[in-house]
Amino acid sequence: MMLISTLLSVPPPIFENDAVVLGILLSILAIIFQTEKMKAFEGFYKYVPALLLCYFIPAFLNTYNIISAEKTKLYFVASRYLLPASLVLLTISIDFGALKKLGPKALIMFFAGTLGVILGGVVSLAIVKNLFPDLLSHVGKDEAWRGLSTIAGSWIGGGANQMAMKEAFNVGDKLFSAMAIVDVITANIWMAFLLYGAGIREKLDKWLQADASSIVEIEKRMEAYQASIIKIPTLTDMLTIIAVAFAGTAISHYLAEIIAPFIKENAPYLIQFSLADIFFWIVVLATTFGVLLSFVPDMRALEGVGASKIASLFLYFMVACIGMKMNFYEIFDNLGFFLIGILWMLTHITVLIIVAKLIKAPFFFVAVGSQANIGGAASAPVVASAFNPVLAPVGVLLAVLGYAVGTYGGIVCAYLMRLL
Repeated sequence: MMLISTLLSVPPPIFENDAVVLGILLSILAIIFQTEKMKAFEGFYKYVPALLLCYFIPAFLNTYNIISAEKTKLYFVASRYLLPASLVLLTISIDFGALKKLGPKALIMFFAGTLGVILGGVVSLAIVKNLFPDLLSHVGKDEAWRGLSTIAGSWIGGGANQMAMKEAFNVGDKLFSAMAIVDVITANIWMAFLLYGAGIREKLDKWLQADASSIVEIEKRMEAYQASIIKIPTLTDMLTIIAVAFAGTAISHYLAEIIAPFIKENAPYLIQFSLADIFFWIVVLATTFGVLLSFVPDMRALEGVGASKIASLFLYFMVACIGMKMNFYEIFDNLGFFLIGILWMLTHITVLIIVAKLIKAPFFFVAVGSQANIGGAASAPVVASAFNPVLAPVGVLLAVLGYAVGTYGGIVCAYLMRLL
């Protein structure tokens, strides 16, 4: 059976030069946010969040080979340099007193998301194996659960945990590539729904019978703090913000390249827990660096001259790069595994909704708790900032927790799938 993409004979990408693709993505972001302020588009953006377009337009351009994620290094640059820089700037303004007032619901929803991923892997594989066995006939008896273990690791933690599962269960490169496609497309479709949900959160909170007062309070406190220190930034202020962001990124990279190889050489048993992965340590160290700076008044004051706005720019660019990795046609190339992925995600969502209903958690906790599992540090703060940029640190902190438990949860899920 020929692949859909082969049948369509899609031509090579029109633009491959990184500078050109960079200009295209930044122009898309500028157009989106400029039109969002125009009255003519008021009705459109009422139903279609701007952040959603930041994701889908690059996905469309990649699907139709106008640009190509495979031909550019922009995603690597965004994830390795801009992401840790944004984490530093976002965590500088953390108000730990306000975060404590969020209560236990944030953690409950995070672990509900983790449980949903573990159960989802077992439920989805059981359904497809028993009702649609032919869809998995092209893979070996033990290959399906091994390959799916990488999705479990990714959806509970992140890329580091995904690679840990690949190595732990000896997943072949070809199968891993198929799993990566299922992972990226399914997760990003769900992320699109979460971004849309952020725009109608009042309706969803009403349906969940949730009390969002704690979130409103933290928004007001952090916005009031920003208002008290805001001023017109000077060139010196902007240079200081950029220097702090990328100094934190530099320190994180430097230490990560020391810590990860040291652990790999001296404590190899920790590899399966992602503790020998450089990217894991970059994220953890960048977040830690920002948290430490949040206790320095002069550093926190950078929020008043636009620290979070620059961080938001980095995150929006990250969204565009994430979208650029999606190709709509690839859904048809792995239908069996995509069916598992969809059923898996629906189980995850079902568990989240049930728990949210029981504890009357606001949709913000549902969205961020889910994305801290499914998307990790690359997208959890993006989803949190879709509600309000000042809430991005909540996404950062939960995403780091996801890295910590991702491999444990992935292993549990893998062995449960193996029992099938």
